Amino acid sequence: MCGIVGYVGSRDAAPILIKGLKRLEYRGYDSAGIALISEGLDVYKKKGKVSELEAILEKEVNLNSHIGIGHTRWATHGEPNDSNAHPHYSASGNLAIIHNGIIENYSALKKDLINKGHVFLSDTDSEVLIHFIEDIWLHEKCSLEEAVRLALTKVVGAYAIVIISKEHSNQLIAARKGSPLVIGIGQGEFFIASDASPIIEYTNEVVYLNDYEIALIKDNELTIRTVEDISSTPYIQTLELSLESIEKGGYEHFMLKEIFEQPNSIKDSMRGRINLESGEVILGGLRQYMNKLVNAKRIIFIGCGTSWHAGLVAEYIFEDLTRIPVEVEYASEFRYRNPIISEEDVVIAISQSGETADTLAAIELAKSKGAIILGVCNVVGSSIARATHGGAYLHAGPEIGVASTKAFTSQVTVLIMMALAIARKKGTISESKFMEILVDLNNIPAKVSRILSSNAKIELLAKDFKDSKNFLYLGRGYNFPVALEGALKLKEISYIHAEGYPAAEMKHGPIALIDAEMPVVVIAIQDNSYEKVVSNIQEVKARKGKVIAIITEGDTEIPKMADYVLEIPNASAILKPLLTVIPLQLLSYHIAVMRGCNVDQPRNLAKSVTVE
Repeated sequence: MCGIVGYVGSRDAAPILIKGLKRLEYRGYDSAGIALISEGLDVYKKKGKVSELEAILEKEVNLNSHIGIGHTRWATHGEPNDSNAHPHYSASGNLAIIHNGIIENYSALKKDLINKGHVFLSDTDSEVLIHFIEDIWLHEKCSLEEAVRLALTKVVGAYAIVIISKEHSNQLIAARKGSPLVIGIGQGEFFIASDASPIIEYTNEVVYLNDYEIALIKDNELTIRTVEDISSTPYIQTLELSLESIEKGGYEHFMLKEIFEQPNSIKDSMRGRINLESGEVILGGLRQYMNKLVNAKRIIFIGCGTSWHAGLVAEYIFEDLTRIPVEVEYASEFRYRNPIISEEDVVIAISQSGETADTLAAIELAKSKGAIILGVCNVVGSSIARATHGGAYLHAGPEIGVASTKAFTSQVTVLIMMALAIARKKGTISESKFMEILVDLNNIPAKVSRILSSNAKIELLAKDFKDSKNFLYLGRGYNFPVALEGALKLKEISYIHAEGYPAAEMKHGPIALIDAEMPVVVIAIQDNSYEKVVSNIQEVKARKGKVIAIITEGDTEIPKMADYVLEIPNASAILKPLLTVIPLQLLSYHIAVMRGCNVDQPRNLAKSVTVE
């Protein structure tokens, strides 16, 4: 659950590795390091930020190398410190490894290696793996790549690894299972990374490693074999990514940039998919499975975090429009509770990165039961995109900030289009209603832009609440999941405790917390539950709570009772989550900035959760 970079070619490796690690900082990490081969195999690593590692390297005089590996670590086995940082040496110091993932049987392997005289310098499972590989290499007297293959047949868990050898100064070995790895192919040079962001500056031609594949880069050639020792032909893809899209573009933080990109990212998720003239929703990745969706006995959404919230919004929309029963599951719980799944079910996996470990495991479980699996993810070529039968990409562009913003609205947009397409084919929506929603959906980007113009007002509001200890978020219907999402955004980037609740559930517990120190964010837009939410606001005010209300433009009643109001344009009920979430994103952002928090890299969090 961290970042990997590797390089071999004619350029100076160290600057490429450091720049690559900086590109990967958004994934979340607590230490960083690189390994280079010049006169020997040298490892430099440090707890803290890449800039701290860079400061150490500036003092070194002999960094001339044309091959190297780099890593940002998010601690799993062993606390964050210099010793547990990657890369890790083998017992002899002739090999070094960087590793994402978890080796589940590392304890048994370590015990056996200790009995053989191995001494370990860290608490990590990764160091055990490189010792194990070297032990096989020496005792089996085989090639290093064969030793890697043999070792990987014995380990249990997930991994993306890159290995460098002092004896092979023009060779890198990489392998993956359950953790992403991409290889960039340049002119006489190769790049390896966890994702494409460190590569795009140098080449747009890449190979995504599949699970159980081992890549050998040697003498300017790339060969791939499986763990079963079967040759595999590299499939070269062209990246649809620009360098500008992974830069801040003048914004103070990636998160703010991505919040303000939402008019375009929502538009891009619809581009080529809705046709107002013909009145069509066209989702090419679902065409083959449309009949299966129409006739599904049940649809199950699986996801984690913000993606789970998008699934909750979709539950309301799908049941309303398609009349198909829907369940929404945390992927981590779904895979462990022996769920009842049949061939008549359709499982829709939602993930920004397309690499979420729990979601991938849940997909495999559902596939084993015969269900059709569809994916809704953002990253082309990701593991979930390849593991599912079909699906739809978000086309939201890279999301660098750990707190998901534009991916959420793009996920909801794609899921709305899916529901509309199914409902029309199934005949559960009238033509007039279908066109009304379709036209309104086309207008959503402009309405989001109008909300974003209130950024200065929201920033002023944030000043009054930056020192709050707790927040309560309330919503009903389509906007209950938005309340959950608003609370998640606040807690993950500002470290303020926040909870989201259905507004009617306030009286079943949370109302006990309300006093003059408790800010309560109420999504109080004009819909069929408006009067009920007005009553909830009055209950909060009766207990001296501070009310921040998200209201529909032109509402004159709620401003009389709420302490603060933030307006959104009116829209069809099923589309309002695309609007109500925007001010909540901005509120969380500004509060976090005022508290001095690292907005793009909040503590203890990682962008792509690739371990269980």
